[in-house]
Amino acid sequence: MAYEAIPFPYSGTIDADGHVLEPADLWEEYLEEKYKPRAIRIRVGDDGFEYLEVDGKPSERTQAGSLGMLGAMGEDAAQLSPERRYSDHIPYGGGDPNERVELAGRENLEKVLLYPTLGLLWECETGDPELTLAYQRAYNRWIADFCRDSGGVLVPIAHLSLLDAEGSAAELRRAVADGCRGAFLCPFNHAEKAHGHPDHDPIYAAAQDLDVPMAIHPTIEPRWAVPIRFKRLGIASEFHYNTMLRQGAQQSLLSFFALGALDRFPRLKLGVLESGCGWIGAFLDRMDASYATNLGKTIPLTAPPSEYFRRQCFISGDPDETAAPLILDHVGAHCFMWATDYPHPDHPSTWVPALQRFVEPLSESTRAAFLGGNVRRIYGLD
Repeated sequence: MAYEAIPFPYSGTIDADGHVLEPADLWEEYLEEKYKPRAIRIRVGDDGFEYLEVDGKPSERTQAGSLGMLGAMGEDAAQLSPERRYSDHIPYGGGDPNERVELAGRENLEKVLLYPTLGLLWECETGDPELTLAYQRAYNRWIADFCRDSGGVLVPIAHLSLLDAEGSAAELRRAVADGCRGAFLCPFNHAEKAHGHPDHDPIYAAAQDLDVPMAIHPTIEPRWAVPIRFKRLGIASEFHYNTMLRQGAQQSLLSFFALGALDRFPRLKLGVLESGCGWIGAFLDRMDASYATNLGKTIPLTAPPSEYFRRQCFISGDPDETAAPLILDHVGAHCFMWATDYPHPDHPSTWVPALQRFVEPLSESTRAAFLGGNVRRIYGLD
């Protein structure tokens, strides 16, 4: 079934995690001159398939032929040809800001927070801190320009790295001054140093001072970080990986508690995106139970982890989750939001009826907070 825009029946609704399909020449256009020879590019191989080139080398983690399927939400995967070209299959609103504003209007979305697509593929391929930040600066300038004339409907979110904390802190300040309303980190780093480690504190100090949220968003990960412990899964490997994708975000989130980052930065707003939300209740229960034992003496927190989560954290859920509505009020309705993931292929085109089912049993106040109020408050949106 192809994607079909359907109006959502509630007003004030905000998509906390939509995506854009960046132009193929973004990095050639927006990189500083010294880095342009090393720009991210889409190439065509001798086999006729497109591939991503990162720092002059073919990507090892992006499968040949997969780029043309990145905007295939709602399409029948069995009917997709791997020969299709990325730039020829950018869906409506996926790469044009005027189209995206019009699409949001048709779907009765008040605002859409925007994250990258190609930008989620390359970070696993380079451990060069300088080049990583250059790629991110280029994207951040482009997404600010993409959203600039949307009348506040499109909300740009900056991409940052843990490889250079001081550099990322400086880029966060620049990006926020340019219009970005928050930033995200991928759920790994090439130094294999946990997100909550004090070496990353300059980023969180900047986010706290600027009063903008930081979020963990899944990306393609290096092979050492991929959450698959079994061999010979065959064609089920991608299904297995996609189902277990939240493990990276969970471990990243856990490190902020285990290493005391939320205690060091009591005004930091920390989010988890595109990893589901129904698991967070059991996750907090487990952390609190561990904290109540002698294990609690090994971490620098002065209260149970769930108290920090309720004070500082938020999480985005998928509309098709069925257990999640049961735990919103238990954990704290002020901590939850939702997202379409449009137009990525690992989500169907049925978010409107799914979201209606999700919010139907919620109280009026919880529903309003979940659908848009929390995003508006946390991101400081008008």
